[in-house]
Amino acid sequence: MRGGQPVMGAATLARTPSPAGLRALRVGLFAVAGLPAMMLAVGLVQGELGVNPVETLLDTTGIWALRFLLATLAVTPIRWLTGAVWVVRLRRQVGLWAFFYASCHFAVFAVFDHGLALAPMIEDIAKRPFILVGMSGLLLMLPLALTSTRGWIRRLGKRWRQLHWLVYPAAVLGLVHFFWLIRANRWTEPLIYAALLAVFLGWRAWRRRGVALRDG
Repeated sequence: MRGGQPVMGAATLARTPSPAGLRALRVGLFAVAGLPAMMLAVGLVQGELGVNPVETLLDTTGIWALRFLLATLAVTPIRWLTGAVWVVRLRRQVGLWAFFYASCHFAVFAVFDHGLALAPMIEDIAKRPFILVGMSGLLLMLPLALTSTRGWIRRLGKRWRQLHWLVYPAAVLGLVHFFWLIRANRWTEPLIYAALLAVFLGWRAWRRRGVALRDG
């Protein structure tokens, strides 16, 4: 962005789609975002999730939760760089998909791994702290999902924006949880996610510093 205007080449993206176009984008996003879950469900029913279906379910739901979290964080930089203000209208849907996959991740752990037995779950968490880290990230996402409606935005006012800063520590905890589980020869993907998160956090800090200097 130069002088508050979108960078060259972003003019087309900056144009707000028509209401019908936005609906089509939301439907397309729903279909694409729900595809991994549908494939997991079909694979589970047909017995095509490999020798360890629970591990496949855990890995896939966890990675998609992290991907959608990072996609949520990418919305504001994309809007600022391109001038495409309309992309913000998709952020809630992307964030809810992140929460959906994170909830599925926990549900697989609770149901398939422990049969909803509380005592074994607590024992497992005590033995493996990375589970506590992941659960903490999910708990931070819970109020974000619950307050994502327009009604809650109106009720909370400025506090809504402050509350939704929790997405940043939630993403950090999700990434730490992921790193804790990585095997020695599979560092490429988590390092890419770590780099993206560092860029988003750095960009946010730079923007806040710029605002503070301007207002000061």
